[in-house]
Amino acid sequence: MRLQRTLKQEVCFEGIGLHTGKFSKVCLKPAPRDTGVLFVRTDKEMVIKASMGFVIDTAFSTTLGYNGVKIRTVEHMLAALSGLGIDNVIIEVTGPEIPILDGSSMELISIILKGGIAKQGKKRPCIKITRPKVFTDGHAEIAVFPYEGRRLTYRIHFNHHLLGAQQLSLELSEEVFAKEIAPARTFGFLKDVEYLRANGFAKGGSLDNAIILGSDGILNPSGLRFKDEFVRHKMLDLIGDFSLLGFPIIGHIFASKSGHSANLRFLKKLSANRDCWEVLSETEQQPAVIYT
Repeated sequence: MRLQRTLKQEVCFEGIGLHTGKFSKVCLKPAPRDTGVLFVRTDKEMVIKASMGFVIDTAFSTTLGYNGVKIRTVEHMLAALSGLGIDNVIIEVTGPEIPILDGSSMELISIILKGGIAKQGKKRPCIKITRPKVFTDGHAEIAVFPYEGRRLTYRIHFNHHLLGAQQLSLELSEEVFAKEIAPARTFGFLKDVEYLRANGFAKGGSLDNAIILGSDGILNPSGLRFKDEFVRHKMLDLIGDFSLLGFPIIGHIFASKSGHSANLRFLKKLSANRDCWEVLSETEQQPAVIYT
């Protein structure tokens, strides 16, 4: 186990949301140990904890909410915090959605590192997988296996001649996340854009913040950052979603064709099946609690 971490100082950024197209300013502030990740809608005077119990929508992004107040598209921010091992932070948001920036977590990592990382005087509890747990949800499959480390394997398959099947397996660390996963951008298909916008999604989407695939190729003039950027972004999304469990996982996570909905359903199944994991904490007497 490592020590808990927060930021050394406040950092802020701003931009438009991918789905709402609305402008928001975001400030990340240091928080005491055991705080967790708290989102604060400053325009609505509402605090929403980043945990499974506050997820209210998983259509095309992960949305947290409480008492009618929402914060959309939190997964890239959560992935950046989890990837860098930031446990305690207060995130003040002036609008309904976290700015999409370039569609990845790369800029978010730079912003967080400008604030600096401070260690706190208490160990970070984690979950150790002790027995395999497999979950299927339609075409999606997610599983965890005992493993002395933190590993993520992801497989995707799309019926598109430029995408098809991709699979990647990585040993997770802060350096691996920053280099191999964080730069991967969200993606979509040109044929779906009109439908998405008609149904209240992708209003802020552009070639500056998403990879768009047309029938003849990728529309982005800059091309891809990785030849398998698509599976890497799915890994990014899963890391963000899985942080809502409240504890890092020691084990091997395998996911195939999963998305935000399957990710959250799996977390609920995992938290309910206490025979396949144990909490490693600073003291053996500390209760094993999953915050939902």
